[in-house]
Formats: sequence, structure tokens, C-alpha cells
Amino acid sequence: MHIAIISQHHHNPDCPAWCRHYSFMNELVKRHQITLITGKGWRRFRITNKYSWVPKGVKLDECNVPYANEMGVLQRLLSFSGYTICSLWKGITMPKPDVIWAVSTPLTTPWVAAQVARMRNVPWVFEMQDLWPSFPIEMGAIKYKWMQQLLFRIEESLYHSASQIVTVSPDMTAYVASLGIPAEKITTNYNGTDIEQADAATEQDVEELRVNYNLQGKKVALYAGTYGRANGIPTLMQTIRSMSTDTSIKFILIGNGYYEPKLRKLAEQVPNLLLLEPQPRHGVFKFFKLADIALVTFNNLPVLATNSPSKFFDSLASGTPVIVTNPGWTKRFVEEHKVGWYTPAEDAAALAETIKLTLSKPEELSAAGARGKTIARQMFNRQDLVKEMEKVLVKAAKI
Repeated sequence: MHIAIISQHHHNPDCPAWCRHYSFMNELVKRHQITLITGKGWRRFRITNKYSWVPKGVKLDECNVPYANEMGVLQRLLSFSGYTICSLWKGITMPKPDVIWAVSTPLTTPWVAAQVARMRNVPWVFEMQDLWPSFPIEMGAIKYKWMQQLLFRIEESLYHSASQIVTVSPDMTAYVASLGIPAEKITTNYNGTDIEQADAATEQDVEELRVNYNLQGKKVALYAGTYGRANGIPTLMQTIRSMSTDTSIKFILIGNGYYEPKLRKLAEQVPNLLLLEPQPRHGVFKFFKLADIALVTFNNLPVLATNSPSKFFDSLASGTPVIVTNPGWTKRFVEEHKVGWYTPAEDAAALAETIKLTLSKPEELSAAGARGKTIARQMFNRQDLVKEMEKVLVKAAKI
């Protein structure tokens, strides 16, 4: 069948990003015709040139619309608006697909899919990466009540319009179901991870990192991801500063974003912080294998408890236990499966205490890491998750 994917934020494994849809397209294009309508915004963040920009066989139709995590509210609105206009036109004029697959965020992307699906008389699937508009509203980006109410109405109408809805966490699924959407219309498909890339990182890679960064004899706490306004970075900075006299622990932060200038300043002031440039997708797993513990931190906002962070899955796949600060499904998961620990969001003292406690128990760390590695292969392998996604698309297309 012909699958048209509408997704503003495409990246490949040469980028410092999660690449879920690259992995999915790489498998689906073996059996289906794939058209990807996307933006060019992430091309400039490409670090290496190991991979083609899209998997071989995928038809790429790009919109020349800029985007960066550092953008302010107005810049993001302009970016979203530009992509909306461009992708709507491309969706109307492309060869008719059997099904449209819209990847949100932002909410404008599924809105485009709904319009194209209506005009072309084809079904569409709504994949939710975050809850919109709840996320920007709770982050304070949308302050006017009338606009919030309008966006919530649009959100709910899109759930009804879509033939199928795919969420990336059970808490997102519960939220959609709470709006009266039939359960048979909703599928949970975790963000997952690329197990083969995790397995490609060797012990030799890890030892080279230890030597290159003078980490022999030190415990490593890793944060690998965006330094965004939702990611609990101020709390993490307070934690690092409070533990700066403990020479046995090294914090490694890999990424970029809003708080990068403040992190660079902190790295100049304390000896326990190593700040590294973003890594390509295929290069980040050796850092997860190096780490004794991985940190998955966020702000204390209800909407963030529903998310499905890639660093969570990457850490487990690498055999590294995690500390999570979301009170939602990730907390329940680490406690039920004993693959990590929970500490309350925005509580720097509690985070510091948890890090110290866990790193003082190497046998527990090792056991938790081994359990995580096993369960990642059972539940979070993208080679399995794509098969479930394919079933959803086939069901929507009625083929």
C-alpha cells in the first residue's frame, strides 16, 4: 500500500535525535510505498554522514521551513505555520495514498492530515508524540483562555476524525480514552529504541571513553538529551553543584538547548561536570554503556508524566539503570520491573541523595541494569514495534 507520512521533524541517525520513524520507514519501505512530507529544519544538525537522509526507496518531499529547539514562541509559531501551508499543498497534490500517517507534534501536523484525508477521501492515523495543546499550555506558552479552549476543541475533533490513534505511552492512551474515544481505536506503541545500535557499542568503545575523558575509577551519572525548558535542567544543575566536592562521581551531560549557556558556565565552576557536544544517534549508546546511572529528568508538570523519553529506552537497552522524575508510567515501570529509581521532579536534594545511594550499591546497579537490558529487548525493540505500527496502518487502510 501507499503510506503518506506527514511529519515536520524528520531526522536520521547522523543527527542527535531519537530516529523512531527512520527505523520504522527503513522496515516498512521493504513492503510498502512510502512518501514522507517533512521539513528541512533538522538537516543542519547532522553530525556525521554515515546514513542516507531517508531510507532507500522512501520518496522525500521537503518543505524549506526552519526549526530549532532554541526557538521562542513566536519563531515556533512561524515555523509551524510555514510547514502547515507547505505540507497541506504537498498533501493535496501528491499521488493519492491508501493511508496518511500524521506524527504530532505540533498539533498543526495532524490538522493538515485530517484536511488532506477529507479532501482525498482516505483514512488517516494520528500518532501522538506529546499531548498537545496540554504541553504548551502547561509550559505557559499559550496564555489566553479562549485560545486554549479552541485548541482543546481542535484536539478532540482530530481524535474523532482519525481512523486510528497511536500513542507512545500508556498514560497518553488513558488520556485519550478519558475523552470518550473508543478503546479499539487507540494503540499504545512505545517510542522504543534501536537494539542493534545499542549492541554495536563495545566494551572497547567504553574503555576508550574512560581514557579519553580521564574517568578511570569514577562513577558516571549521564544525562543525554535536550537542555530544554521542560527537562528539569535547573534542578540537575543544583544537584551537580551540591555534589561538586565528591570527586568519585562525574556527571556527563550530552546535548544542547535553552540552558546550554548556563551549563557551560557551571562546567567552568565545578570539577564534577563534563559537558559534551551532541552525539549522532549511532554514537550515543557507548556513553549509555559507560554510565553507571542515567538521569531522565523533567519539570514538575502533569502533562510531562505522560511522555515517552527516548533516553529512558536507550539507557535500558544499554544495560544502564535509570533515575526518573516523572510520577507517571515511567515511575510505575521502574518500580514494578526494578530497572531504576524514582525521585520527585524539581527536588535537587532528593535527586542528589538518590544518586549517592544508588552508586554506593554496585551489585544492585548491575542487577537493575541486567533486568533493564532484558526487558528492553522484550518490549521496546523497534523491529518489533514497527510490526505493530504496520498492523495499525493496514487496519486503517482496510487492506
